[in-house]
Order: sequence, then C-alpha cells, then structure tokens
Amino acid sequence: MGQNGKSVILIVDDSMLNIMMLTRILSADYVLLTATSGEAALSLALKQIPDLILLDVIMPGMDGFEVLTELKRNPETMNIPVIFITGADNEEDEERGFLLGAVDYITKPFKNVIVKVRVNTHMKIVSQLRMNERLGMIDPLTGIHNRRSFDHSFEAEWGRAVREKTPISFLMLDIDHFKKYNDAFGHLQGDELLKAAAAIFVAVVKRPTDLAARLGGEEFGILLPGAGPQGALAVAEEVRKAVEALQVPTIDGKQQTTATVSIGVASISPVHSDSPTELLSRADDCLYAAKESGRNKVIGGELK
Repeated sequence: MGQNGKSVILIVDDSMLNIMMLTRILSADYVLLTATSGEAALSLALKQIPDLILLDVIMPGMDGFEVLTELKRNPETMNIPVIFITGADNEEDEERGFLLGAVDYITKPFKNVIVKVRVNTHMKIVSQLRMNERLGMIDPLTGIHNRRSFDHSFEAEWGRAVREKTPISFLMLDIDHFKKYNDAFGHLQGDELLKAAAAIFVAVVKRPTDLAARLGGEEFGILLPGAGPQGALAVAEEVRKAVEALQVPTIDGKQQTTATVSIGVASISPVHSDSPTELLSRADDCLYAAKESGRNKVIGGELK
C-alpha cells in the first residue's frame, strides 16, 4: 500500500512509450513504480513489494518469463500477482505465462477500458485476500494478534536478528489463577479480564516492530525485536505493575475485580546455528519459575 492508501503497481517495460501510456491510464487511481529491465524490476519488487506487477513479455536481456520465474522463486515476492503485457493474439506467450503463474494478460495496443477493468479486478482480489489474511491473524475475543500472527512475525524477526546481528527478546505471560477467577465470576467475566489485560499488553509495547499476541487461553506473548535482556525485563515489569493495578468491573457493575500476571522473559542475539525454539523454551521455563516462586513476578534468562 502506497501513499494516501493507494495500491502500488510496478510497470515493467523496456519501452518508455508503453510506460507513459499505462501511466496515463492508471496514475489517477494507483501509485506507480516503473522499471525498464528485468534486473531492475526484480530489485525494485523486492525493495517495495508492490501490490501488482504489469510485466512486458519481450524485453532485451532478461525477458518477462525469466522475471516471473525469479519472482516466484523468492518467498518475499512469490505472491505478488503478475499481469503479462504482450502483443495481440500471441497464444503461446499466454499459455506459457499462465503455466509460470501469471494471473492475466493485457494486450498491445492498450485499450483504456480493458486495462482499467483487468487491473481493478485483480486489485479487488488482492484486497479480499488481504482482508481474509488480516482476519485470520486477529484473536476475535481480545482484538490483538493471535498465535498464527505471532508465529509469522517471530519467524520474520528471528531471521532479521540473525542477518543484522541484533538481539531479540520474548515475554511469555500467564494470567495468575485464571481458572479460579472464572469459577468465581463466570466465563463471561473471564473474557472481560482477558480483553482488559490484552489492552494493557498492546499499550505497553510502543515500537512498530513490537508485537503482543494471545497464544491461547490465558497465555499471551510479547515479541520485542532489537531489545536486549535489560530492556525486555523493564517492559515486563511495566506490564506486571499495570496488570496489578488493573480493576475490571463485573458485568453487573456491582464490584471491581483484580488480577495479576506472571511473566517469563528470554533474550538472545542469535546466530545461524541457533534455534528459535530455544528462545521460546527459555521464556516458558522462566514463566514456570515465576509461577512456582509465588506468581505476580518477572523472571528472565538470557541464552547468551
């Protein structure tokens, strides 16, 4: 998604005339990027991750088929829909392109209505897919990220930490005596407590890369890319104090309820030989230690 919320299209064509014509047709509705060679297109696609690519088949050097093949090989670009640009009535190009993964064709010479309709159709598909993906990444009760979203982000941030040689920390959190709370006040009230606690977790994590997620039941996780052990412990203590001070009114409004949270903290500056599960296991061990030593505590451990 580009400026002003507009979707981004990458136009790849060695003809500046074709680029100018497509720009005239599409620039009012989309943010446009352009490349005049296959190599430049691959570099720009990886850097910007456009929503859609319009790709000329016949280009000097790396042609459109080679570009599409490389796009599909890279996990970061493989899901970008590609519409091929080709000469009219070239059925062999169309068949080969579809087999390689192109979603549609636009033929030259360009017709304004045809170009707009085909581009708009695939943009609607992209928008719907992203909506479905977003809904699949959100916990319906608390409105924060779910386990699937956490796993996806954790994998990406772990890889980045290895590449950039930066630390990464993980907080595993558990609402203390949640079953007793449910038994005392009912499951609907338990849901209210989970929502209130989740709101605190989201409020505490302030950087765009930080992520708070509900991992299941009364268990939550906070991912802190770039944070070392001291920073992670400080965040955990802030969370613990905020939950301790929390008052959740009962559904009938007759009383205030309280709760506490136990937190296990783990940090590492990973290298390629490290396993990401080690970080999660260490946080889980620290959480267990926090519970065993009386709950409402933060216990941390650095892997190295």
